[in-house]
Amino acid sequence: MNTIKIPKQHNPTAALRILAADMVEKAKSGHPGMPLGMADVAYTLFKDFLNYNPADPLWACRDRFVLSAGHGSALLYAMLYLTGYEQMPITQLQHFRQAHALTAGHPEYHPTAGIETTTGPLGQGIANAVGMALAAKIRHERNPQIPLVKIYVICGDGCLMEGVAQEAISLAGHLRLNNLILLFDDNSISIDGNTSLATSEDHMTRVEAAGWRTYSISGHSLQEIYAGLSWAVSADNKPSFLACKTKIGYGAPNKQGSAAVHGSPLGGAEINVLRQELNWVHPPFIIPDEILAHYHSFASRCYDLYAKTKDINFALPEVNQAIAALDEAKLKLTNQKIATRKASENALNIIAPILDNCLLGGSADLTSSNLTKASCQKAINSNDYSGNYIHYGVREHAMAAVMNGLSVFGGFISYGGTFLCFADYARPAIRLAALINCHVIYVFTHDSIGLGEDGPTHQAVEHLASLRAIPNLTVIRPADETETFEAWQIALQNKSPTVLALSRQATLPVVRPKNQDNLTALGAYIVLDNRTPEVTIFASGSEVGLAQQVIEKINGAINIRLVSVPCLELFKKQPQAYIDDLLNNNSLKIVIEAGIRQGWDWILGRNGIFFGVEEFGISAPCADAYTHFGLTPELIAAQIVKKL
Repeated sequence: MNTIKIPKQHNPTAALRILAADMVEKAKSGHPGMPLGMADVAYTLFKDFLNYNPADPLWACRDRFVLSAGHGSALLYAMLYLTGYEQMPITQLQHFRQAHALTAGHPEYHPTAGIETTTGPLGQGIANAVGMALAAKIRHERNPQIPLVKIYVICGDGCLMEGVAQEAISLAGHLRLNNLILLFDDNSISIDGNTSLATSEDHMTRVEAAGWRTYSISGHSLQEIYAGLSWAVSADNKPSFLACKTKIGYGAPNKQGSAAVHGSPLGGAEINVLRQELNWVHPPFIIPDEILAHYHSFASRCYDLYAKTKDINFALPEVNQAIAALDEAKLKLTNQKIATRKASENALNIIAPILDNCLLGGSADLTSSNLTKASCQKAINSNDYSGNYIHYGVREHAMAAVMNGLSVFGGFISYGGTFLCFADYARPAIRLAALINCHVIYVFTHDSIGLGEDGPTHQAVEHLASLRAIPNLTVIRPADETETFEAWQIALQNKSPTVLALSRQATLPVVRPKNQDNLTALGAYIVLDNRTPEVTIFASGSEVGLAQQVIEKINGAINIRLVSVPCLELFKKQPQAYIDDLLNNNSLKIVIEAGIRQGWDWILGRNGIFFGVEEFGISAPCADAYTHFGLTPELIAAQIVKKL
């Protein structure tokens, strides 16, 4: 245990508690209860257990600390300042929750400042941490010279109530992630009041049933906390759950132990009493030098490990070789009629051997439907972490959140599959991936009513529009094998998350010249040109082939231009002259997509016609479902002719 001493008149955790309370008070908003309650646990963790180096915050072999209970962000910021992170000076704490400060209301990913992931939506941090722990196990298994990085998480009652947390806890127990340590702020208080209002489960028994070790301590005894953390780091084959019995708002005598201290400033009078209770005589944001020296000394015990491992790097390798391999393969395609999910599998079989050290695949129990496993990939299991494929089970939400953890750990591009309709289950983690800027890829198959007989519960109708609404998310719906290869090229190069929306049914190949140019990267491009079009048809995915059939039916009676639109987001990023060339003419605009209209009006204009699906689907064979919704060459061609 670290024995550097500070003056007797100072409780060693008082600085943490006072800083957190003063931050919230100055901002006139925030959550002081958790920081006051968990200060002793955080203090002992950073002082005696966590491997980190504020002088090199991106040290690859550092342990990771995740604040899943992100509302308690003031505790994290106070600790980062006290331990000496250069990007977390006292001025950042003084601007807590203010515009352009790193000290946001809930932690936002900023690893150079010591913030390992974005948390706030409860339970996400736990699931991110499972991804980090798995990434660390994989790195250690592949190269035993890399130490087994530990992942420490602080969570609360609210985190454990969220379904994503249980999904992730179940997966972590199954994979025996013994480098994962969950520190439960066991205070029995949520926003509405005592947790007994909403839950009566025994967390210890539940977590044990999922394959974890459990232990309970007082969260206000430094001796018990030290003993508990010592127990946790000794795990040999299971993750560890350390229940820290605490009192929310500890030290604020008139508010502690109640929901009133969860999410509101203490108020001047109560902070004065808190100062008296802690024997703290210093003004707000003034920390004595001896206290700072004490906290700055914590990382010194890590210096030997740092010296041995500081040159290890988890940076992503170049993907250029994989991009080039897809270019070469693209020229050899035979324009076959193929489902784009199968085309995606063909692409994976090309790139997975090239990127075997960084590409981690997976599926939410739909591997044989999503076609997400390349022939060269080996599954990871609790006895062997050297593989590169993860069986996530029916856990879509946890899968997406674990993928975020794999990404922020460093060195991996992760992809995961499910049906596009079940993106609803994963959406909160997809949104956070876009917010964090994770390099993750979603292989979402069965992208429309085209999956047929499974019916409306499984048929994606509104999902393309809802995903396109997420900022910083690239949604690509390729039309054929060529566009699918190009979509994978984009996804590999993209530094933010990418959705590949892929068909179950075979699609007609797009009639376009064979070349290595990635036309999908334009977002939209002309397939069939006509410089004086009376009609311009815009279509995505399997409906590009349908549009080609429509044009054949019209048989030259009308001048038609056909534009494939695999990605609206990329199209909008093109130079204005390019966009104008495709849009600004006097032709009638037609859009064909087997989903809802939302998101297409900027192309359709006032008088355009949309052919899609504006209601839930139908259980029927694929062709019958398309006929039911009027998506046939004959019906569309007739309506276009009638309109003109």
